[in-house]
Amino acid sequence: MHRDDIDTPAVLIDLDIVDANLRRAQDYADAHGLRLRPHVKTHKLPRLARAQMALGAVGVTCQKLSEAEAMADGGITDIFLPYNILGPRKLDRLAALHGRVTLSVTADSAVTVAGYAGRLADPARPLTVLVECDTGAGRCGVQTPDEALALARLIAAAPGLCFGGLMAYPPRAGLAQTQDWLAAAIAALGAAGLPPEVVSIGGTPDMERAHEIAAATEQRPGTYVYNDRMQMAWGHGTPADCAMAVLATVVSRPTPDRAILDAGSKALAADPAPVPGHGQIVEYPGAIVATLSEEHGAVDLSACARRPEIGERVHVIPNHACVVTNLFDEVHLMRGDRVEEVARVTSRGRLT
Repeated sequence: MHRDDIDTPAVLIDLDIVDANLRRAQDYADAHGLRLRPHVKTHKLPRLARAQMALGAVGVTCQKLSEAEAMADGGITDIFLPYNILGPRKLDRLAALHGRVTLSVTADSAVTVAGYAGRLADPARPLTVLVECDTGAGRCGVQTPDEALALARLIAAAPGLCFGGLMAYPPRAGLAQTQDWLAAAIAALGAAGLPPEVVSIGGTPDMERAHEIAAATEQRPGTYVYNDRMQMAWGHGTPADCAMAVLATVVSRPTPDRAILDAGSKALAADPAPVPGHGQIVEYPGAIVATLSEEHGAVDLSACARRPEIGERVHVIPNHACVVTNLFDEVHLMRGDRVEEVARVTSRGRLT
């Protein structure tokens, strides 16, 4: 299939850019002695997860249990699931997945640890549990190093669990405070005879500064595989590093200054970015995808010297690649203008 044969709207993935992005991340991790455990939330494709591991990644990160199950179905055998898993049905599924792959999870409360310990009690095959730490991002996580120590003790005391270390999602530009937080926790754990084997951090924006968190042993970037306008606005990458584009058609030109695309919020997502609009049109850099309804993208052309015609096809770099992936059943993996594979997004809609 040729690019011209693809119906719109559609997601196109430039595999040459993907290859370069994967190599760049692995080379950085290797140079700084960090284990790379990329997050699959951006691509949701076992093919790309296998490519990441072939380059040297130690495994993958999945955000939800169903996403991890899909990756296991795709042949991925080492999965980190940094999410509090709660409730009997999810714990049964967790136990089943633990029987299939090398699995680790996180907890930030005694309630979560008690759930794991109540369902997984085999000391011959313990479940590895890391303590999630809130080092400033304001999401999940214990709030102090002392709380991290207390939870680590609970994990270590459970026969079917193994304390695996610490996990954090550092705030952007918050590397120094994350280092101080984790260093204090590591000292407390060491004094208690529970030195953490793994100290895992994540995030693409500061991916190439991860070595500034000297306590870290592992990093979990996700969006780097494709990149997007959000990452560019935060200083990571350029349009040449963006592997994802939504191919769209101009279906209307109601006024000289406005074009309408057949890609609305159901194709581009509605996530804002620290830059104007909802996507960057590669062929018309001055255009702004100003507003989205479900099936229409309204483009402001007032700053464009050259303007698209009805029926013209354009490539839109989205604000947030991860959400766009979850909107499509399949993506087109491209080498130049040729489609190498139409890949099913196996983890799409896996939210449980």
